[in-house]
Amino acid sequence: MKFFARILMPSLLMIYIAAESWMKLQHSSLCSATGCKLAASLLNFDAIYLDYLGFVAAMSILITGILSLRSAIFELLFYIVLYTAIAFESVMIAYQFFANPEICLFCLGVYAMLLLTALLSERRYFMMALPAIIALFAAMSTLSIPKNDALVKGDGIYLIHSPKCPHCRRVKEYFSKEHIRYRAIGISDPNARSMTSTLGIGEIPIALVVKGEKIEILRGERAIMERFESGAEAADEEATQSVDIYANPQEEGCSISPLQSSSCSEGDGN
Repeated sequence: MKFFARILMPSLLMIYIAAESWMKLQHSSLCSATGCKLAASLLNFDAIYLDYLGFVAAMSILITGILSLRSAIFELLFYIVLYTAIAFESVMIAYQFFANPEICLFCLGVYAMLLLTALLSERRYFMMALPAIIALFAAMSTLSIPKNDALVKGDGIYLIHSPKCPHCRRVKEYFSKEHIRYRAIGISDPNARSMTSTLGIGEIPIALVVKGEKIEILRGERAIMERFESGAEAADEEATQSVDIYANPQEEGCSISPLQSSSCSEGDGN
């Protein structure tokens, strides 16, 4: 069993990662799902380097696994390297699971082989580490992680709001009264928070008027209502690039940052 767990399994893992690395260099992949592309887009470097790192880790597991059959010191190193790799891959898988609409099948394969290697090497150590792995996934599930998916899909009006924000409620009442169709996006949506943070917008409501390649951004109750009361269209002239138009309402909005004071008496819009 030790031979299978410490030599054969790491060898298979090396072959598995090497095959994926070679296929990526040939502009292909073992995983044909979009999950791999989505996972790669989350990295701040080329995905091929992550494969190289995985190959080095698998080789280290194999070398220490071979030496562990002869020395207790290398047995300790074997478990250190193995569970370090499991910890690293647990973070990667957990983040993918909560950030991607589709998880990377290749990464799941690597993770499964590492867990199987740990289980077959020493079941006692695996059971001791299992609660920590579960706790890591539980901790990641509590975070508001932006999804690797588009917030705005197609033409229309998108209203970023909060049920606690009185300004948002008045805008929604106005839209309902005027029979203006819109799509509501809660500010609790991690993608909405990420977008507002990127654009430096600290208050809601925010209306996105999407028409073709143009996006008009309106923030604040007053600016939104005035835009639709005037009957103005979102930039009729032709353009080849997206255009962002920022209205400055001076007020009429609820803060979405815990570091900013809010003019809303019924909640801060979080």
